[in-house]
Amino acid sequence: MNSGKLSRRLESVAAFIPAGTVLADIGSDHAYLPVFCVKDGSVTAAVAGEVAEGPYHSAQKQVEKAGLTEKISVRKGDGLEILAPGEAGCITIAGMGGALIASILDRGKAKLNGKETLILQPNTGSHIVRGWLAENGWAVTGEDILEEDGKIYEIIAAEYAGRHVVLTEAERLMGPVLIKNQNEAFRKKWRNEIKKWQSVLSHLEQADASPEIEEKKRVYRHLIALAEEVLT
Repeated sequence: MNSGKLSRRLESVAAFIPAGTVLADIGSDHAYLPVFCVKDGSVTAAVAGEVAEGPYHSAQKQVEKAGLTEKISVRKGDGLEILAPGEAGCITIAGMGGALIASILDRGKAKLNGKETLILQPNTGSHIVRGWLAENGWAVTGEDILEEDGKIYEIIAAEYAGRHVVLTEAERLMGPVLIKNQNEAFRKKWRNEIKKWQSVLSHLEQADASPEIEEKKRVYRHLIALAEEVLT
């Protein structure tokens, strides 16, 4: 991948970025996303944030190579600490686990003024991200799911609603927008999850009975029923 072309995963992230905003890309790695968005004029300026030394220098080199040092600020720091409150109109966090994304947002709440668009792409634990958003007053406004190089990725866009947002258990697990607009990647992901859960349940059925085993079986039966109902 280079700064002139994004992966399909990052293309989907970019598609949710509001035009004419200032972008902050947290965990920017090689700064491909901010470089691409500034080059094509979809954002006016950008911040590329990295906590690790190696990726931070990679981002610096990429921005210098693109001749965009005046429009993209590369900063080293942990999560949202690199930003001034309200500095960015859009914050992207892509390619991390859902628990880490939720932790970054939680630790950086003081940097959010509620006017930002959040675009989050968890590699795992999407339900953790949606849970954090709902509990902290952010509404899911858009989602995408796609398969690239044998992996399935989910993208979640959110806006501040200023109130506790209610999600059903299925919406938190599988995505409110994705449930409504089920595509093949969505159905493939959850068919595969159901198969995994059924396999685990089969092994549990053969285990010696105990309160812990019975509780695990209950949990997996519930998850299977929940997903199957959505896919029906």
